[in-house]
Amino acid sequence: MRYFFEDYALDTDRRELHRGSNVVPTAPQVFDLLDYLIRNRERVVSKDDLVNAIWNGRIVSDVALTTRLNAARSAIGDCGDEQRLIKTLPRKGFRFVGAVHQSAVTSESIGCVVSPKPAPALPDKPSIAVLPFENMSGDPEQQYFADGMVEEITTALSRFKWLFVIARNSSFTFKGRAVDIKEVGRQLGVRYVLEGSVRKSSGKVRIAGQLIDAVTGAHIWADRFERDLTDVFALQDEVAVAVVSAIEPKLLQTEIAMATRRRPENLTAYDFYLRALPQYYTSTREGFAEAIRLAHSALELDPRSGSVAALASLCHALNVTMGFSADPYFDRREAIRLFRLALSIDDSDPDALANAATVSAFMVGDCESEIEMADRAVALNPNSFWAWHGRGWVYRIAGQPEEAIRSFERAMRMSPVDPLLHRSFIGMAMAFIELGRFDEAIVAARKAVRQNPSHSASYRCLASAFAHCGRDMEAREAAAGVLEHDPSFTISTYIARGGQSKAKLLIEGFRKAGLPE
Repeated sequence: MRYFFEDYALDTDRRELHRGSNVVPTAPQVFDLLDYLIRNRERVVSKDDLVNAIWNGRIVSDVALTTRLNAARSAIGDCGDEQRLIKTLPRKGFRFVGAVHQSAVTSESIGCVVSPKPAPALPDKPSIAVLPFENMSGDPEQQYFADGMVEEITTALSRFKWLFVIARNSSFTFKGRAVDIKEVGRQLGVRYVLEGSVRKSSGKVRIAGQLIDAVTGAHIWADRFERDLTDVFALQDEVAVAVVSAIEPKLLQTEIAMATRRRPENLTAYDFYLRALPQYYTSTREGFAEAIRLAHSALELDPRSGSVAALASLCHALNVTMGFSADPYFDRREAIRLFRLALSIDDSDPDALANAATVSAFMVGDCESEIEMADRAVALNPNSFWAWHGRGWVYRIAGQPEEAIRSFERAMRMSPVDPLLHRSFIGMAMAFIELGRFDEAIVAARKAVRQNPSHSASYRCLASAFAHCGRDMEAREAAAGVLEHDPSFTISTYIARGGQSKAKLLIEGFRKAGLPE
């Protein structure tokens, strides 16, 4: 079923939210919340109704419910102050009040919502996407474990520099959907697709997988593995070995050993990390706060988790740069402490390196060191969205906009529908402004707004670029958007947040657009 409201479409069969021709990144519980509210739009839905429908009656705090509601509103361009589509009725509940019409999904109607996009060309080297594994445990709580297994396999594969691997976040757009493997290969631009299932019970885990040629549909490899949960990371490496060996038989097993990426040995700590990621993707004040809480819970259980420390560091830094912080000195200090902790744990982890380089670029400003870290990150894992995305920000802040744009473009190719794509478009827009390519900056910033309508940096870029182009009315409208999403914004406080010493044309455009000094 598809539900249409304003310029959005909620596709419950594909579990996708669209705005025009663009997919809006939506966490699973946020999607379920929207689905339930829209299906029950004729009545007021109580908190108990939502808890029973979305969380299966488990105890859920008011903060958690509010976080999901805010994320749902943000996904559809609404907010708690305006409540244009999702209305809160005090002491009664919630109701979807937007005008909705619905239609059943047919093969003829598919093109009505999403305009066909040109398929990416196959790379000139072996390419693979690892689809979400089906959770066979019968316990919805274990879905995150199945997702984590896929992420680990994807990570291990992507450490091989000769293999082009689609990032986990793009592959996960097919989650919960009956898929045609040839169509998956066409949409993601890959030759091979790995799909499978995970069954976890009684202290054991069983993984079944099959590798398919997405061009011919031929099954190349299939196998299953059963291991004790204590041996889960060795199992992930073994699966990666089998897949890579099917693609390139000449690959030496000694080289496969280099594919291992160290992860927390304590599975519970890893659970906290997995649950922090979607909170981080929201790019909201509440999302960052929850991600930090979950990350610190993980670090209490496993203080040697560099990836968790790096994620927490990013959240603290973004609190400062996005104007969310109630205590910028504390968040800045924590961001620096945590990225240094991540590097002390494992300075060969490419994602941790990229994140540390990004945080340092905003919070410290040692260009030479940050460029070295960013370059090393992409050298260690040239298929990492995080590495190229971080490198883009480092080079943008260092005053090398052309190299920044190249990095952001590479990041987008790694993960063409990533939930963080709006930040890459924002970085590109800033780089285009510094090059005086204002029309291209406007295009990139508009894409960022479509991806995440509540991110204030997109409107900053539009205000500056429009002002430089002499499009004064549009510049003023964009400036109003800046202040709507970042009410405390002034040019001086923005500069003080960090990372803007080389952004002279960007800031000049702020002044032309009439943003407060």
